[in-house]
Amino acid sequence: MDLLNYAFMQRALLAAVLVGITAPAVGIYLVQRRQALMGDGIGHVAMTGVGLGFLLNASPVWMATLVSVLGAVLMELIRWYGRTRGDIALAMLFYGGMAGGVMFINLAPTGSNANLTSYLFGSLSTVSESDVTAICLLAAFVVLVTLGLRRQLFAVSQDEEFARVTGLPVRALNLLTAITAAVTVTVAMRVVGLLLVSALMVVPVAAAQQLTRSFVATFAVSVAIGVTVTIGGTVTSYYQDVPPGATIVLLTITAFLAMTALAAPLARRRARALAAAQPAGDPAECMIPAGREPDGKVGV
Repeated sequence: MDLLNYAFMQRALLAAVLVGITAPAVGIYLVQRRQALMGDGIGHVAMTGVGLGFLLNASPVWMATLVSVLGAVLMELIRWYGRTRGDIALAMLFYGGMAGGVMFINLAPTGSNANLTSYLFGSLSTVSESDVTAICLLAAFVVLVTLGLRRQLFAVSQDEEFARVTGLPVRALNLLTAITAAVTVTVAMRVVGLLLVSALMVVPVAAAQQLTRSFVATFAVSVAIGVTVTIGGTVTSYYQDVPPGATIVLLTITAFLAMTALAAPLARRRARALAAAQPAGDPAECMIPAGREPDGKVGV
């Protein structure tokens, strides 16, 4: 493949693989928590970090990481204490993040709206060596958290009250999930873009759920889908000269539609297999009226 002869494509493919792994790895917990749009909100806040990076002549990736983490922690605090006014506070946080990013990048001597566009929608040609280094370090953190604490994070995502009764530090784990999601957003912004990263965190998980029945299988299939579509979208964008972020998201939606189409016949096949495995009928059950036990007493 001739695209591997170019250093910028090597960097882009490496970043794409890391994004394909980390985004669904975090997204599966967000989907379980019914916070599918959290990544989108963090992406809005990260824009302020990108703008500050240009204004302060610092790395936009690291600055976006810092601001995203602060924003994610603030989102969790609002969720805990905001109550009825929480949605208004979150809206101001999201839109303020977008406005701050546009303002700061235009105030920066070397910044422009063109610079911001590459972070909003992704850009293959602008992934630098320093970006790759930052992405590798951040991706390693995400993988360690999502795999090393998978049992605890899954328990909290499924039922916070039960997790609290079992002695898990629910608030600390919720904060860690939010921080990990914020880190994932900054990992993905150079490939997919801040405005599209939420799709890569959610849609592969939703696609995997069409065919899988366990958390482990869903995790593995969603990561496989993520890696496939990010590599496929990156390669397609190189040969067809199309935007990488949009291409990756459209491929992800295509994968979801394909999985959905396969799910219906597989479900019917499982139902027929289950029906065939069951005995033709249980005479004892047929003789017992509903609500009564074998000795004739009414069941509790």
